[in-house]
Amino acid sequence: MNTYLLWVFAIGPVLIAEALLARYEVLAYGAGWRAPITELPAGVPYARGAGPDGPPAAYLVYLDGIGKRRVRDSRDGGQLVKALIAGAPELRVLGQVQPYSPLAAPLAERPVWKWLRRRIQLLLFLHNVMQIFVAADQRYRPLYNRAVGSQISTQLKLAGYRPGSGIPVVLLSYSGGAQVAGGAVEELHTQLRCPLMLITLGGFHNGANDLAHAESLHRLTSAGDRIERVGTWMFPQRWRLFRGSAWNRANRAGKITAHRLDPATHVGPRSYVSPTARLPDGRTHLERTADTVIGIIRARNSAAAPPDQP
Repeated sequence: MNTYLLWVFAIGPVLIAEALLARYEVLAYGAGWRAPITELPAGVPYARGAGPDGPPAAYLVYLDGIGKRRVRDSRDGGQLVKALIAGAPELRVLGQVQPYSPLAAPLAERPVWKWLRRRIQLLLFLHNVMQIFVAADQRYRPLYNRAVGSQISTQLKLAGYRPGSGIPVVLLSYSGGAQVAGGAVEELHTQLRCPLMLITLGGFHNGANDLAHAESLHRLTSAGDRIERVGTWMFPQRWRLFRGSAWNRANRAGKITAHRLDPATHVGPRSYVSPTARLPDGRTHLERTADTVIGIIRARNSAAAPPDQP
């Protein structure tokens, strides 16, 4: 019991401080105290995959889960992005967006976090968890959505996207990145006038963001994903009872399609992006996930392609 109380007294102030810091960044953006970062570190391209000599089949923006701390990293060491580029060279892929920073500032590059990272690794994840709940909070959600939507739009333009070109933009999100992806829809529609498709992988989100300007949302899920399931229980907007929620309106409009990736888990050695866990057909979980994402995008493009002229 004494040990439990010690943990409560130790973690409690940290949680309060994190809640305040998470709100500070979105308020600093809204007040114009700090400008969002647009330039990438030396040697980091604005996009990978399809080259600039011709229009790609689609631009894919990968919004990682709460492990995202800097421009270069991702929870799987970049393996999913590499698999997508290898399997679909016609895509132009962006993986540098900071979904948990309205100011587009990589968490691990901030001086105080460099110090903390060497001592308390958990705080890095806790910060991003708090950002998800700020993004879901109705008081801050419109401003957060505009901030990150503008960040994604800026990065797409720097990667060669031309507003109004008609080239589809795909937001592929993992875990809490789904909250950010849904929130970015309106700003991307306004700034880019682009066909927009969302693909969530174990998506953790509150279902409150308006998806009216998204063509479709493809939900990659698994019975073994407990974290995604918690999200469907935690947020009332995801419950069928709340028929007027943005999520349920999109569902009734036929925009949401579920794709089963059983028996994958949210994280761990059997996760969606595991390069070692194998399926009966011999593919790894990572290969199946990449194949599923690529198949969804190609099916969309095939359906949208004009019929051959005689």
